[in-house]
Amino acid sequence: MLKPGLRLKSAVCEAEIMVIKANDGDDLTCGGVAMAEAPESADANPDQMNGCVIGKRYVNEAETVEVLCVKSGDGSIYYNGDELMTKDTKKLPSSD
Repeated sequence: MLKPGLRLKSAVCEAEIMVIKANDGDDLTCGGVAMAEAPESADANPDQMNGCVIGKRYVNEAETVEVLCVKSGDGSIYYNGDELMTKDTKKLPSSD
């Protein structure tokens, strides 16, 4: 079960994420393999190896799930079969 603050690791690369916002369900994968707190090594799906970048937030299209990449890796992060996209940064108001 996904919950905010949960740290998960990829079984196919060095990627690590922290869950920021969670929805019902726990189908979070990296490189086509389920992410876990202590995963065993596994073979990746080459079609899902586009990479994730440290410090970036990733969300699904409906923005019901949000994760923060805390360690970069070669695998892409998916939720329920849909690839998560990088979240756009918000412009801060000018302090002039």
